[in-house]
Amino acid sequence: MSFFISNAHAQAAGGGSDGPGYEMLIMLAVFGLIFYFLLYRPQAKRVKEHKNLISSIGKGDEVLTQGGIVGKVTKVADDKDFIEISLNEANQIVVQKSAISAVLPKGTMKSI
Repeated sequence: MSFFISNAHAQAAGGGSDGPGYEMLIMLAVFGLIFYFLLYRPQAKRVKEHKNLISSIGKGDEVLTQGGIVGKVTKVADDKDFIEISLNEANQIVVQKSAISAVLPKGTMKSI
C-alpha cells in the first residue's frame, strides 16, 4: 500500500484535532465584526439621522415624501404622528411623519 501513498503523508492525514477549535471561534468573531461594521452600524446611523429629520420638521418647511410628493408643511401635530402638507393653495394632504424623506431648501416649490 505504501506504493501509492507515502507513509508520512498517510500518518498525518489520519490525525485528529488537538485543540478545542479556537480557529472556529476566531472565525465567528471576525464574521460578527464584519456584520456589525458593514450592515448594522450604517443602518443604525441612517435610522438616527431620519429620526432627527422627523423631529426637526416645522411649519413652513418644504418637504419631499417617499412617494415623490413635494409640498409645504402647514400643520405639525406633536402629539400625533401626522403632518399636513399643502401642495398648492387649494390642495392639502395629511401624511405620516415617517413618510418624509427629505427637507428641501426654501424656494424649491417655486422653482419646480
